[in-house]
Amino acid sequence: MSGDRLINNPFHYRDERTARGVALVHKIADHAALYATNGLQFQPFNSIYQLAVDHEAGVIDDTTTMLMIPDLLGFWLTGEQVGERTNSSTTGLLDIGSGTWNATLIDKLCLPRSLFPSLVDPGSRIGSLRDEVAAEVGTPTTVEVIAVGSHDTASAVVGVPMTEPGGAYISSGTWSLVGVELDRPILTDGSREANFTNEGGVDGKIRYLRNVMGMWLLSESIRTWERGGQSVGLTALLNEAGAISTPVPIFDANHPSLLPPGDMPKRIAALCAEAGAAAPDSPAVFARSILESLAEAYATAIDDAERLSGYKINTVHIVGGGSQNTLLCQLTANRTRRRVLAGPWRQPPSVMC
Repeated sequence: MSGDRLINNPFHYRDERTARGVALVHKIADHAALYATNGLQFQPFNSIYQLAVDHEAGVIDDTTTMLMIPDLLGFWLTGEQVGERTNSSTTGLLDIGSGTWNATLIDKLCLPRSLFPSLVDPGSRIGSLRDEVAAEVGTPTTVEVIAVGSHDTASAVVGVPMTEPGGAYISSGTWSLVGVELDRPILTDGSREANFTNEGGVDGKIRYLRNVMGMWLLSESIRTWERGGQSVGLTALLNEAGAISTPVPIFDANHPSLLPPGDMPKRIAALCAEAGAAAPDSPAVFARSILESLAEAYATAIDDAERLSGYKINTVHIVGGGSQNTLLCQLTANRTRRRVLAGPWRQPPSVMC
């Protein structure tokens, strides 16, 4: 933002421009140094890398303000420019200890401090509706806009009914976020090497988790098949995948080659070949291979979260769109060897052991 004007359209986080940002930032501070201050797992699309690209391109100066997408919506509704803390924690520029903008790192990156708005916590008042917004929607201008955990995973996690000790969560959608809720961050070398992140949660909690590639693998595969002229119905595909009784290849569901859009089945086949396994030979086998590989990645992340945090995990809560995928939930239970509760209900209808 420059004043009240949006100076650039947002880029999709899968845009390849962020690769340049990684090189720019890591000349100044490598991942180990960054992890000690921001607690974040390495993700090439984190805002710190995007801002480095914008700075190099001359987009940023001392008249601009960075607003994350939810904060931009809040500005359009109220005219107030603030940064919600849970989402800001994912930028890489928030100090994990203080929960404030990391002025030292910001200065090293030659970013103007004025770029970063004041921070608010979930539950804080942002402001009242602008007059023109209130008139358009037919409400009084006294209607207030309240900040939520605007990082979607922050709101997803606070909605998980972890009413008993020993609960972990998988927020399963385009991405799968696998982890536990803690009171304090874990900044050990082992945590960094395991690529675990410490992100801000609601009520001052830490979302200690690992990003797993998620249902993007299946949805992008379906798009590829449909571009090739195949008609693929998700329900029928999952039914066929569930009926497969022979082993399917397992691949690294977190491999960086799977991040960009494009021919997902071709890339999965290449990973299978690298592992010495035959590639899936039908959409149903591809789907089963994807779900088995995701479940294996979930199990590894759950085991690592328990080992690194010392937090004993006996129940895994799956929320989000993936909680409706019965096959994925069952495969997760099989591979984690733990009770899995599917859905954001206090007494979930789907329990696998």
